[in-house]
Amino acid sequence: MRFVIGLGNPGEKYSHTRHNAGFDVTDRLAAFFQVSLKKRCLRLYRRAQVPGGLVVQPLTYMNKSGEIIKYLGIEDVSQVAVICDNMDLAVGGLRIRRGGGSSGQKGLDSISQALNSPDFIRVYVGVGRPAEGVEVVDHVLQVEKDPEKSRLYEESLNLAAKACQRFLEGASVEELQRDFNRKGVL
Repeated sequence: MRFVIGLGNPGEKYSHTRHNAGFDVTDRLAAFFQVSLKKRCLRLYRRAQVPGGLVVQPLTYMNKSGEIIKYLGIEDVSQVAVICDNMDLAVGGLRIRRGGGSSGQKGLDSISQALNSPDFIRVYVGVGRPAEGVEVVDHVLQVEKDPEKSRLYEESLNLAAKACQRFLEGASVEELQRDFNRKGVL
């Protein structure tokens, strides 16, 4: 069984912000399979069973995403894909890789600690760097307003959902990288 975990923050305040890219991708993935994500286990996460595995959204807030791992029954870290925003990747960009550091992304840190390994697949959705004078937290907790960047961002969310679908179908990380990695634009 494979696991697709979309990182984000629960609540309307965070809905569709850059930091909730993982939730937006998993919502698209669930819609593709025509299922809804239902709250589970003391309301700590939402999940949906789909062909090939589980689609999951932690409801513990980004920085504590790993708290749900013990409830999922994950036996093989190579069968886990985690989706999150990435400021080092331009808007519209998508990067898939196995393992690596967190680059300060506390949700990834939390997942790595809970799995006792950083060797899961990461699906990074590019959100770009903040404009001059804009704080990082303000940048990631905003909705993209520029029409062209918004279009590119939406395309990258859709592309990430397709990549996750292929992951659930058994595609290797190398196949996903070849077919889905793209740089985006500044």
